[in-house]
Amino acid sequence: MNRRLFEHIRHQFRLDLHGIHGIAHWSRVQYFGLKIAKEENARPDVVKLFALLHDSQRVSDKYDPEHGNRAVAFAHEIRGELFDLDNHGFDLLCEALAEHSNGLTEADVTVQTCWDADRVDLGRIGVYPNTKFLCTSTAKDPAFIHRAWAMTRYADKPLNNFVINP
Repeated sequence: MNRRLFEHIRHQFRLDLHGIHGIAHWSRVQYFGLKIAKEENARPDVVKLFALLHDSQRVSDKYDPEHGNRAVAFAHEIRGELFDLDNHGFDLLCEALAEHSNGLTEADVTVQTCWDADRVDLGRIGVYPNTKFLCTSTAKDPAFIHRAWAMTRYADKPLNNFVINP
């Protein structure tokens, strides 16, 4: 992930950057996603892009059922200019973006990893992650869920290891 991409997403974001769908959330989704990806053999390049893009087109912190589809359209607009991804990876990214808040659990392991990374961060809004809505064995592990839940007490701060390459 590069700084130019991050800055572009940050500057066009319509909501509070420090709110429940802002930078701290993106940071934790990336963190959880990379942990899950390592265990599940999922694609970290897709996971990193998902973390930044999945809520980037929200117009509300409340009910916004089309934000995933808007994120897909946005990804199409900036692909090749702000990030490169092979066609298969881009298809996985688009599926993950489009469906991430629809409660699905069946998909390619990379897509599942993206969904799980977002869903284990529900503690930021006071919701304990339910294994019924998680996909991977890594995310369903009670110890993993407990660690994710514990991290949400820092929900307003990005993690120090948020990976942005200059």
